[in-house]
Amino acid sequence: MPLPPSPCRPVSIHRTPASRHPLPTLATALALALGCFAPASCWSAESTVAAGAKLEKLAEGFSFTEGPATDKDGNVFFTDQPNDRIVRWDATTRTVSDWLKPAGRSNGMFFDAQGNLLACADELNELWSIAPDKTVSVLVKNFDGKLLNGPNDLWIRPDGGIYFTDPLYKRPYWKRDPAMQQDGQHVYFRGTGQSTVRRVATDLTQPNGIRGTVDGKTLYVADIGASKTYAYDIQPDGSLTGKRLFCELGSDGMTLDAEGNLYLTGRGVTVFDPSGKQFERITVPEPWTANVAFGGKDRKLLFITAGKAVYGIAMRVRGAY
Repeated sequence: MPLPPSPCRPVSIHRTPASRHPLPTLATALALALGCFAPASCWSAESTVAAGAKLEKLAEGFSFTEGPATDKDGNVFFTDQPNDRIVRWDATTRTVSDWLKPAGRSNGMFFDAQGNLLACADELNELWSIAPDKTVSVLVKNFDGKLLNGPNDLWIRPDGGIYFTDPLYKRPYWKRDPAMQQDGQHVYFRGTGQSTVRRVATDLTQPNGIRGTVDGKTLYVADIGASKTYAYDIQPDGSLTGKRLFCELGSDGMTLDAEGNLYLTGRGVTVFDPSGKQFERITVPEPWTANVAFGGKDRKLLFITAGKAVYGIAMRVRGAY
């Protein structure tokens, strides 16, 4: 990405251990350092952050936090993947407690319309549905008779169809062959009521974060391996058309707000308007920001998972979900 306008300055590049999370490529690191480290005052668009709001550490003491997903009451569930647990942040008491342990080494998560928590269960490379009573159902366990590489993030469109990414990040706890199981790192779709999945994007380097618009018409996929994020038109049958470059920045996780702005993660949180123009960056004092979601009863708390802690900041805008 281009250098931000003066007086904004790039800052140093940080990395996280490969055993916990993939290191950004050199291109990703350069893009993050050169293009995404400027305060909101460097852009002209109205800030999405509430006036006077400051970043707050909500909880700490984890090993690596990921996968925030918000239930109908605004409570946020997130994963502490190295410790194999799903943690619940209470929107009323603002406290955290273990919700499920073990948890299949879950990574990205998203709630469906019935209140089930869908999770990318990385331990056995499966896609799970976890009922409110914590009963686990395996939705996807392979593709074409072979294990998946490792489902990473997912999004559920309005009719219940599921999109998920399947990159390869070797995990120390795998008992399987750590080599790539599929013929590439792809995006998959599981239609409502279907038991099988199919590939819908096969030309990406390393797809990771994924989210779609609330109208079910547009899907965003971050190709973290290529340091780019793409937008697609969603077709009724689940296929994707009209691939176009959204921005020259990859991402780990992502979310959308009610105004259609897209929030990308990695080094802090970078915000883009619906046209793909970067206009804000929220600094997070951790080496790596893995994922982000809107939580709280009014969906105006930006909930950020970052390394050994989780953070929140009050927002002017509501979350899309």
